[in-house]
Amino acid sequence: MGTPRKQRGHIEERSNGTFRAVVSAGTDPFTGKRVFLKETYGTYDEAEVGLTELLYKVDKGKVDKGKLTVMDVLDKYRAVVDPKQKRRTKVRRDQLIRDYLEPRFGGDFKAAKVRAEMLENYYALLQVCRYNAELRVNHKAKDHTCEPFANSSIRAIHFILTAAFSRAVKWEYLPVNQPALAEPPEFEQGMPDPPSPEELAPVINEGWRDLPWGMFLWLTMLSASRRGEMCVLRWTDIDWKRGVIMVERAGDQYAGQVEEITTKRKQQKRLGLDAYTMELLTMYREYCERQCRRLGVKLRRDAFLFSSQPDFSDALKPNTATQRYRRLAKRNGLRSTRLHSIRHYSATELLGAGVDLRAVQGRLGHTQGSTTLRFYTAWLERTDNAAAEVLANSIPKPDFAARTPRHAWEVLTATLRADIESGKYQVDSELPFARDLATEHNVSVGTVSRATAELKNLGLIEAKQYRRARVIRQYIPPVAVDEAG
Repeated sequence: MGTPRKQRGHIEERSNGTFRAVVSAGTDPFTGKRVFLKETYGTYDEAEVGLTELLYKVDKGKVDKGKLTVMDVLDKYRAVVDPKQKRRTKVRRDQLIRDYLEPRFGGDFKAAKVRAEMLENYYALLQVCRYNAELRVNHKAKDHTCEPFANSSIRAIHFILTAAFSRAVKWEYLPVNQPALAEPPEFEQGMPDPPSPEELAPVINEGWRDLPWGMFLWLTMLSASRRGEMCVLRWTDIDWKRGVIMVERAGDQYAGQVEEITTKRKQQKRLGLDAYTMELLTMYREYCERQCRRLGVKLRRDAFLFSSQPDFSDALKPNTATQRYRRLAKRNGLRSTRLHSIRHYSATELLGAGVDLRAVQGRLGHTQGSTTLRFYTAWLERTDNAAAEVLANSIPKPDFAARTPRHAWEVLTATLRADIESGKYQVDSELPFARDLATEHNVSVGTVSRATAELKNLGLIEAKQYRRARVIRQYIPPVAVDEAG
């Protein structure tokens, strides 16, 4: 006689008269506990049908692992993607999980309970105050100041959840990717606000008081490179014969150390340098060699251009450059104190000078020219004025004289203008008093004043306070000239 099969599911009657179908779905891979699927029905017959459906789900592997928590999903996701992501990406991702997801969805919060509506409400709370990541926040406390969380950071949280839950669905731990159904806040495109050449001049002048710092700012503006790319620039990256600088690496600062990594999108740039910049680099190299000789060492061939060490053995820390520029910009009253605004300045000035978009795109290291136009160029007053001149010269000029008068003051202006042109009022003669003109033409004195002001604008009369208007010239219509001259 064979061993009886273990019962996989059953129907139990509840105290309120309903029936519940219960099916064993195996063991949860994370917690090691048994997982049960439960559905409640109104009648016993409905529960039998539901029991069959639940058994079918278990057999096909389409089962909701009810014990799986949100943090379990995130941990499993991180274990898979960690080898593929850069350190900076992982640090930012883990910080968002630690500060904004774990306080709300940590502990025993089940992944199956996450709903799109719940996430959208949470995003809305973060837009009001970033401290709403905690479950209970006293916004009326004296020491509390609400700080709205940036939409870009909320979108980053949303994409982390979406990616993690997408893996869980692929691995058949969850039936639906609920975060993917939620709608994150709209992307807020910041308006670039680079300094103008006039605003940047005192910053550069002060920067040149320290030759390495001045050279760093000059080369950053000229090459439009990112701060990490400039910090790990070596003397071997300069082609002295061709006057070219090669940007092939970037610097990533973490835990006080600078690691050389690939550039953003793994691009390599060869940027041309002008003769004056090459002279500055020659002078700066001599400065570095003299400094190393005073230390009793020789400047290494592959030494860094910019360093916090006197022998240029270590790369300059990107955060150090950012903080120093911020202090410098504040002292000189710049609107934007971000070092990154220099890239905006370079892109704006190049495009404003008429440089081809593809050349500017390549210099900044963008894969698409639309990125350069959307994020790295600002409105230029001189370019806008030039555009206004072009449009003003191309649009047909209005002929106000040919327009049919509509208002009372326009009719009176046309009448008086005709009288002046016909000779009724000669040059140096005076027009009647305003009250007499008002009576003659059956209009108000204000209408006469408006018409007189228009004739003055046309240069036909001279009008002064407490004096009658005097005709200074008669209108002479332009003479048409044929093509023969």
